[in-house]
Amino acid sequence: MIARNLILSMTLLLGGCDLIDQLMADPKAIQKEADAKAIGSACRHGLRSIEDCYILNDKASKSAIFSGWKEMDQYMRENKIEGVESKVTKAETPGPVAADEQVVSEPGKGKKDTADAKTKGKPKTGDKVEPATH
Repeated sequence: MIARNLILSMTLLLGGCDLIDQLMADPKAIQKEADAKAIGSACRHGLRSIEDCYILNDKASKSAIFSGWKEMDQYMRENKIEGVESKVTKAETPGPVAADEQVVSEPGKGKKDTADAKTKGKPKTGDKVEPATH
């Protein structure tokens, strides 16, 4: 009876060996790999070459990008799906803002000098404050 229970419990424990890797893996690493595969798939559907995809997504894993690109390529060929040409490129990052300048988010406005913004924006004592209209 004990031997039978021992054999049964060993069978159940060893049956789950393939799941141990999945349970012990870091969820953030799994998510990063899934994101990189999705990036590769999107690049293939967007008619981008794999090299362009690598350049545009330099922080993602190249092997996962390739895997996603390859899977999407196979899927598109099997189902005769045409890709959609991508019109977006990697945006240039703006240069750093100087310490004496402030970036204004209003359309049509450029950079303002911080000293001017401080004096123009504050009401003087005794002045009425009117609500801003958009």
